[in-house]
Amino acid sequence: MKTSPEFDVLGLGCAAVDDLVYVETYPPADAKISVLRTERHCGGLNATALVAASRLGSRCAYAGVLGTDELSQFGINRMREEGIDLTHLRRRPEARIVHSFIVVDIAHNTRNIFADLNGVVGADPDWPPEEVIRSSRVLLIDHFGLPGMIRAARIARNAGVPVVADFEKAPGPEFSTLLELVDHLILSEPFARKLTGKSSAVEAAASLWAGQRSVVAVTCGKEGCWYLGRPHSGGPKHLPAFAVKAVDTTGCGDVFHGAYASALARDLSLEECLRFASASAALKAMQPGGQSGIPGRPAVEAFLANGNPSTPEA
Repeated sequence: MKTSPEFDVLGLGCAAVDDLVYVETYPPADAKISVLRTERHCGGLNATALVAASRLGSRCAYAGVLGTDELSQFGINRMREEGIDLTHLRRRPEARIVHSFIVVDIAHNTRNIFADLNGVVGADPDWPPEEVIRSSRVLLIDHFGLPGMIRAARIARNAGVPVVADFEKAPGPEFSTLLELVDHLILSEPFARKLTGKSSAVEAAASLWAGQRSVVAVTCGKEGCWYLGRPHSGGPKHLPAFAVKAVDTTGCGDVFHGAYASALARDLSLEECLRFASASAALKAMQPGGQSGIPGRPAVEAFLANGNPSTPEA
């Protein structure tokens, strides 16, 4: 039985420390180029989504597992500064936070990510307590710590708590079990096509739709997204992207997930959730940095009132 909500969005998975290196253009092999600037941010699928949801006005909590080392502490400090509740954070001396080196190509607005995953735990198999999961409006998961994610997703589904997934890989045979438990499945086009073996976002969205889901959405960057939702009728629908000048796309997918979870916690309709998420990601893309460019709710609502969606060619 679901109790009264303690948190709007509860996250369990990946937190990261991202060292961003900005260059004029990404070099070929064996080249030497100058670094324009460097920055250090807290990142990661789950943590970035939680920061987005928190800035957008949601009460957020992180209940994953991190270490006692300097990098873990950096990530913990940044999440705390963003107003994310860490009461249910579990710390272990041997655990590590994801440490990513991100090379941002200024000329082409692209980035390459080199992630060190050694020692990363994600969700613990027996944590957090069931009542913490049941007392959240939305559970936000990823693929780090599959046994713990499966446990949490089962508890959430049994309690009627929506499960929003931010996946970028299928790390093992248990992933199929976790995939079946997700009722709000939002995937990038490259991973959705890889996962389904389909050649387009439309086909991948249709393939991922199942009776137990509430939403399937496949995001395609500046081409918008294709989605299906209840009540399901016909094939996938297209939501155009917003026409903006992208400066840095680092973290845009995670921001989309966090904004969607935040909107879902406010009981917005499917189309409203997707438009809110799309606008949040678009505003983030207009700013440099990972989490530093994540907008607040007033900025997103103003943008939605005045922004015009683009209409990409088929």
